[in-house]
Amino acid sequence: MSDTASITVGDEPAAPVVSVAPVTLAAPERGQDLQVRVSAPTTGGDLPVVVFSHGMTLTMDDYVPLAGFWASHGFVVIQPTHLDSLGLAPDDPRNPLIWRIRTDDLTHVLDRLDAVEAAVPGLAGRIDRARIAVAGHSWGAQTASTLAGARVVDADGTPGQSMADQRVSAAVLLCLPGTGGADLSPLGAQYFPFMSPDFAELKTPSLIVAGDADQSPLTVRGPDWFTDGYRLSPGTTDLLTLFGAEHGLGGIQGANDTRTTDESPARVAAVQRATLAYLRTALGLDNDAWPTARRTLATAADPLGSIDSK
Repeated sequence: MSDTASITVGDEPAAPVVSVAPVTLAAPERGQDLQVRVSAPTTGGDLPVVVFSHGMTLTMDDYVPLAGFWASHGFVVIQPTHLDSLGLAPDDPRNPLIWRIRTDDLTHVLDRLDAVEAAVPGLAGRIDRARIAVAGHSWGAQTASTLAGARVVDADGTPGQSMADQRVSAAVLLCLPGTGGADLSPLGAQYFPFMSPDFAELKTPSLIVAGDADQSPLTVRGPDWFTDGYRLSPGTTDLLTLFGAEHGLGGIQGANDTRTTDESPARVAAVQRATLAYLRTALGLDNDAWPTARRTLATAADPLGSIDSK
């Protein structure tokens, strides 16, 4: 058995994909307009949507292995470029709230789906607005999780305002940062104090993907830090743990990012197939896709990972 066959989602062929960037969405309250990349299959209708939040300093042009794969299997994938990628000056007044502006970016995309649709040739009338998911990697996973119900703990220790979005029906959270406070390293506490989530209200059905070799400088704990969202939230239904995977999960960021330390095409393929299967089932497109993926991985002779489900 080949590694890439360890998780399958059926034998449907990939569709041709059109990808358009930049699509510019006016955002005067942000200080700079929001630019996004939109990828979609060239055929088909009633296409579900995934809004994807990138990791720190990456952009809408990264994560091609995921965005292209999901689009080729029937999704409209929208990738904003957040402010942390634009080289803000250290004294920029937006810096302290950049985590919240990230969430607002995703909400703004959902508010402007008509403009997104109109900007892509041939996409008009083909989006299914009743099937919307959010996804993200690393800091982007935290950003996406806030639309699924997670809240950021304020300095006084109480959970902050909910930014959950009722339009979001599912989430895929890749390397989701865990709890803050004493679990943050001095580096994490100094530069990312907002990485202090409360998962109690994360009720949207969600998949977490974590690597069991992902040792982050932001925490004093080990790789299990990235599984907190699964343990502590009512909505995170499933946890995919990839054996030997570090923070890049084999290279899901794509060729533009040279920071991947665990490059593995087989591991990337496993993430592609598992996330697609989860999205298809969570959004009501194929009730058998995710159960089949779970069974296939559980019975593989040499599996790339394991799945825990609540």
